[in-house]
Amino acid sequence: MSQLDSPRFDNSYTALPERFYARQKPTPVRAPELIRINRALAAELGISADWLTSPEGLQVLAGNKIAPGSVPIATAYAGHQFGNWNPRLGDGRAVLLGEVMAVDGQRYDMQLKGAGRTPFARGGDGRAPLGPVLREYVVSEAMAALGVPTSRSLAAVTTGEQVMRDHPQPGGVLTRICSSHIRIGTFQYFAGMDDIEAVQILADHVITRHYPEAAEAERPYVALLQAVIASQATLIAHWQQLGFIHGVMNTDNMLVSGETIDYGPCAFMDAYHPETVFSSIDRGGRYAYVNQPGIGQWNLAWLARALLPLLDKDEEIAVQAAQQAIDDYVSLYQRAYHDLMARKLGLASSDEGSIALVEELLELMKAAGTDYTLTFRRLSELVGPQGGGEGDSVADIFQLPESFAPWQEKWRLALEQQPLSSTERQQQMLALNPAYIARNHLVEEVIRAAEDEGDLQPFHDLIDRLASPFEYRSQDARYALPPTPEQRVYATFCGT
Repeated sequence: MSQLDSPRFDNSYTALPERFYARQKPTPVRAPELIRINRALAAELGISADWLTSPEGLQVLAGNKIAPGSVPIATAYAGHQFGNWNPRLGDGRAVLLGEVMAVDGQRYDMQLKGAGRTPFARGGDGRAPLGPVLREYVVSEAMAALGVPTSRSLAAVTTGEQVMRDHPQPGGVLTRICSSHIRIGTFQYFAGMDDIEAVQILADHVITRHYPEAAEAERPYVALLQAVIASQATLIAHWQQLGFIHGVMNTDNMLVSGETIDYGPCAFMDAYHPETVFSSIDRGGRYAYVNQPGIGQWNLAWLARALLPLLDKDEEIAVQAAQQAIDDYVSLYQRAYHDLMARKLGLASSDEGSIALVEELLELMKAAGTDYTLTFRRLSELVGPQGGGEGDSVADIFQLPESFAPWQEKWRLALEQQPLSSTERQQQMLALNPAYIARNHLVEEVIRAAEDEGDLQPFHDLIDRLASPFEYRSQDARYALPPTPEQRVYATFCGT
């Protein structure tokens, strides 16, 4: 097997001072077996699928062998967890193998999650149960198919070992890919120690890696803060328009690259309600669906605070620049969200009328308890030339309530004022309103089959179906159906 088939590492993070990380090899596992590799993602990264499925590739994916060029580390970071400051967190069960240079020349982190204890493990075992590994694989790839900026899943393996949580569970290791694992909490880690030199080194690294245009700005670090704020505003707008609830928006779970990461107690809403919470540990609803935009701004304020010494030598001017950037988040988020929601309804752009139309629809959905995803999907079908009456249609499994009729008339009148043809309108809506999401009961179903019966076929089937979320097929109706009362899952867990 040629080494050219293995990942091509070019590690820039290990060129930073060693206080940024701990050199840490993965802890070997007893009897790894491959569950799945992401062949499409492997091709984008320039990694041979044959190498990944080879005995050598399996040993690397399990953490039993170090690939050529890999310099494994565990990164340091801090964070606010449910609002409480923790000055030292770090990769407690993840090992960054290195940075892979993809076919398009972009740099991506390749990380093993569940790779054993690190200096940041804080007494934990450093391992991942199989269930959370499967959950992250399913949901992260579903989000990618939906067009949401996200970390990706390259591979999943079983370890042949048990992980003890509330009961023994089979272990797994996930190979995670993202633009970088640099978090708001990474900046907080050094700011919390008044290590301004490290904050500046990190800021320069992030500018080079993610926001090179900031280097050309008159005030590069202000431009960096503005760029991160804009990317987070756009990301959270994507979450909201899909009814996605992250579940644990701690500052250590928010990447400065603007990608979604850490799919622990996350879920998509079924019946619409803005106060929906799934995380078993979020008893106060801090990270409820309705609170996500505001929490995003709160998290970014801590990034701004960490960057203050770099924004200007004059503290007052630095504070003013930071405050302006944080205040701008509100309009950036609202613009992105309202634009997405207007387009979900077939409107060309957002204005006061479209905002009012969306708000009225959401109130109707809340009162009727209608399914978030299927409501918008059914509306997408209704705007076509045939009114959604031909071919595969979610109308076979979902109909809008009669109480929506007056709103629908207002909506039709608004559509008549638009420059789009009915065909263009429907294409726009069908491209934004999926028929399939990673419904929580389906995710739990595949986890139960894998853990209780050793059956991984439901896992593969679900991933294959979610790869094309906007193409409804009646033979796959079960993947679009909301849960029955018996199937409904009310709480999700992070697996640590």
